[in-house]
Amino acid sequence: MVVGAFPIAKLLYLGIRQVSKPLANRIKEAARRSEFFKTYICLPPAQLYHWVEMRTKMRIMGFRGTVIKPLNEEAAAELGAELLGEATIFIVGGGCLVLEYSRHQAHQRHKEEEQRAAWDSMQDEVGRLALALETLQAQVQATSQQSALEELQAQMREVHAQLCIPEPSSVSQATSTSKAVSASQAQEPAEV
Repeated sequence: MVVGAFPIAKLLYLGIRQVSKPLANRIKEAARRSEFFKTYICLPPAQLYHWVEMRTKMRIMGFRGTVIKPLNEEAAAELGAELLGEATIFIVGGGCLVLEYSRHQAHQRHKEEEQRAAWDSMQDEVGRLALALETLQAQVQATSQQSALEELQAQMREVHAQLCIPEPSSVSQATSTSKAVSASQAQEPAEV
């Protein structure tokens, strides 16, 4: 039975979203309670968001050049807290994606380095084997030439033996022996 691909990315995203929601809710509560946080952190992005949203809606409906009234402080604080909470969730999720991407890239680099090292070792092994093959071929050629010469000499001895002809090496030894004997005989009469 084949199981479909498990949507691990979706599960991871939902898990991160669930983990970061309490963090976002704490930030929202802090924004509602703290006057400094509300005034300088929540209100400016909320007013900017409201202005861009209303301006876009007015342009879509065909109203140009209308003045957009800012949100009241309570609505702006609420919108700013919501924006801050969503930004927190987005930043946590984006950070997780960046970390996962960098981990994946490091894994890919490691894998490529292993493949490159394996390729280099295979090339070295092929070079070493080619050198060994050349050496063995040279040895086989030298051995085959030597054995062919010995084989021919053995065949010539067989032919000489069949014809009852002394072998050339024994003939040359016999000739040198007879010359030595005749030379020694020639020296003996000279002494007498």
